[in-house]
This record gives sequence, C-alpha cells and structure tokens, in this order.
Amino acid sequence: MPTFTGDEALSYDKRIGKLVPGYELLHHTTAAQLSVILEKEATLLVVGAGTGKEVIELAKLNAHWRFIAQDVSADMLSIADQNFTNLGLNDRVTIHHGPLEDVTYQADAALCILVMHFVKDDGGKAALLKQISTNLRPNGYLFLADLMLPDTSFERAAQLQYCQTELGLSEAGAKTMRSNFQETFYPVDNARLTELAHQAGFGSPTSYFKALGFSAYTIAKLP
Repeated sequence: MPTFTGDEALSYDKRIGKLVPGYELLHHTTAAQLSVILEKEATLLVVGAGTGKEVIELAKLNAHWRFIAQDVSADMLSIADQNFTNLGLNDRVTIHHGPLEDVTYQADAALCILVMHFVKDDGGKAALLKQISTNLRPNGYLFLADLMLPDTSFERAAQLQYCQTELGLSEAGAKTMRSNFQETFYPVDNARLTELAHQAGFGSPTSYFKALGFSAYTIAKLP
C-alpha cells in the first residue's frame, strides 16, 4: 500500500481530482447522506483521512460533528494537522496515525473513500473492514468508495481518456495510472465486496455512485 510520503503527500490534493471522474460529486453525495442520517452531535471515523479535506468539508456542514482522522502516512496527517490548526478545528478532530486498533473508538458513521483498492485481497481487505466494523456503533453506516473491477472490456480505456481530455491528466500521469491498474491497485467486484462486508459484520452494500471504474456504497453495520 502506498505510504504517500514527501512530495506525494504534498501534491496529493492537486492530483486526485485528475484521477477520479466525479471526484467532487462523490464527496457531495456522501455528505448529503451523512447530513440526513446523523444526529446533530455525532462522531465520524474517516479512514485514510489524508490531508484532511474530507474532514474539513464535513466540519463545515455541521459545526457539532467530531472526527477521528486515521491514516498510515505520517506526512499526510502532518499536513492535515496543520490544516485543522489553520481552520480552528483541532478541538473537534482526533488524529490517529497507523492501523486502527480493535474497539478503540465507537463512531456513528465511517468513511473509507478511495482507500481499499490499495489493499491486497489476501486478508488485508478483510482485516481493514473488520477494523472499521469494530470501531463503528451497531446500525452505523460505512460509506465506502473504491476502484472496482471493470464491468466492460473498454471501461479502463474510457476512464483514462476521460481523465486526460476532461480532467487534465498528463500523458505521464496516464502512463503511471495505466501501470497502477496492473501493479498497484487491487480492485474487486460487487460480489466479492459483499462477501467481505458480510465477513466483517456488515449488511450488503448499496450503490449510490458510479463513474468509470469508481463506485461508492452505503454499508450498514449489523446490530
């Protein structure tokens, strides 16, 4: 799994919008659902919080929500911590560096956005979902977005073309992404995701977003 250190951490926010079709819409539709299912005061676990962009946007949506910002990259969390300080959000955010420990937190909802396709399906994906489940209250929701296995033989090609022609991805960036499809990403299909969710104590995933390879799901933790 990439560690996103140094320049990778510093440039992440500039790059990600060129790599994910519908990136902003994905976040907006996720936030809209959180705003109607959560109480005025709630705790959100953000897995792979990176530079803190998700936390910052959600903190604007509700001034009473509290957050756990988890990431395995110290460099990314350092940027996030500075961003939280600049915006006066430190008292609402707990920063967690490293993997989640079992039953450390009891969040009302969890987000795992564009993280799991970096994790091998050799027990790693199952472990990540189990860690999220144990840190989520019964009947809480996980909002998971990920690169999935392609539905057609031309989906990946269309994805790359869109990123270049519409999102401004460079030829060098497209070459790297093409390589990542083969060597760095570990996507699964809907059936496998459902199986992994059930193993971790969740119900079946319900899709709410899809754009050229990327899909997002709401997944309820079972009582």
